[in-house]
Amino acid sequence: MALAGAWSIAVAGAAPAAVAADVRSKQWYLDAMHAEEMWKTTTGEGVRVAVIDTGVNQSTPSLNGQVLEGVDATGAEGEATDDYTGHGTTMAELIAGTGKGGGLRGLAPGVKIIPMRISNTEFQNEHRVNSQDAEDAIRAAADSDARIISMSFGSEYSSPTEREAVKYAESKGKLFFAAAGNNAKEGNKAQYPAAYPQVVGVASADEAGQVARYSQHGGNVHIASPGNNIPGWCDTKFQSYCDGDGGTSAATAIASASAALVWSAHPDWTANQVLRVLFDTAGRGTDWEKGTISNYLGHGIIRPGMNILKGKGNPGAPDVNPLTNEKTSSPPGSPAPSAPATSQGSKGSKPGDDAAVAGSSKKAGDGSHLGLILGSVAAAAAVAAGAFFLVRRRRSA
Repeated sequence: MALAGAWSIAVAGAAPAAVAADVRSKQWYLDAMHAEEMWKTTTGEGVRVAVIDTGVNQSTPSLNGQVLEGVDATGAEGEATDDYTGHGTTMAELIAGTGKGGGLRGLAPGVKIIPMRISNTEFQNEHRVNSQDAEDAIRAAADSDARIISMSFGSEYSSPTEREAVKYAESKGKLFFAAAGNNAKEGNKAQYPAAYPQVVGVASADEAGQVARYSQHGGNVHIASPGNNIPGWCDTKFQSYCDGDGGTSAATAIASASAALVWSAHPDWTANQVLRVLFDTAGRGTDWEKGTISNYLGHGIIRPGMNILKGKGNPGAPDVNPLTNEKTSSPPGSPAPSAPATSQGSKGSKPGDDAAVAGSSKKAGDGSHLGLILGSVAAAAAVAAGAFFLVRRRRSA
């Protein structure tokens, strides 16, 4: 079975897209996820995504016309479109890039980006900044017309004000994705905001559907998304892309884009329903026990094409958060509650099947799944050399 099969939805007659002579050719997951096929139905049009990061350079060819007015929450000199590392611009392109000028092609090129600039540790060391810029950015994103919040940032430190900002975003009907973190080998400490109950924590996976060795694990991981071997901007000169791993940062951006595609196809759904369908259609191993959530891959491998191309996934109740199983405030005009969502456990898979991913999962001593494995592969992780680091924001005590 081809490695890309881990991401496949087995679309009959789907031909691989032509390989471009630019960075697009390195975006392996676009073909694996049947992006070209999905774009015939939706490109994410009508959906806006707030990117909370280092800023978004709106002048790259791939983002020309894709970036709306945002907020600079740092308190330092600059605008939301002044990216001080290139990280935020990469995330925005992975979501909504058009691919023009040989640039990165976003999984949801019809999306518009609302940039929210915050500071990382290095920026804080060099500038006087707003100590609550992350909280302010989350609230600004909640008050914007973005439906999705994508935050490829993380910190080991939680705060009451940030926790309340996250709850505020949930109350405003937002779907919030954040990086689980790239420090599995350096303590694996929970990262915030991914570890808040109302936030979707995203792990990083490779071409084979295996969790990356650096990708953090635990109860705050809810879904896995492509993160390995994804290029990004090298620096703030924006002259070239560098090879490497996008890590859980890139995984978060691609998960956000996946949600945008599903939401664009079903504009009357709530955030709860979009997320429930993503969970319901995620790729899982053949012996992955129904109802079990993996500490490494959460509900499984994200596969928006299962809904967009095959109509799979039950959206369920619009006012129940699948993360917390608690009722939420539904935005005006939300549809009436539907039947409860059902889990799609796989009993086997082959090309042409509707079942989940072919393979198996292995359980750790604590009963958690180690990851998605293909064939006779015994390891649940992929080697990730030189991972493209997750920007980690540290607060002073």
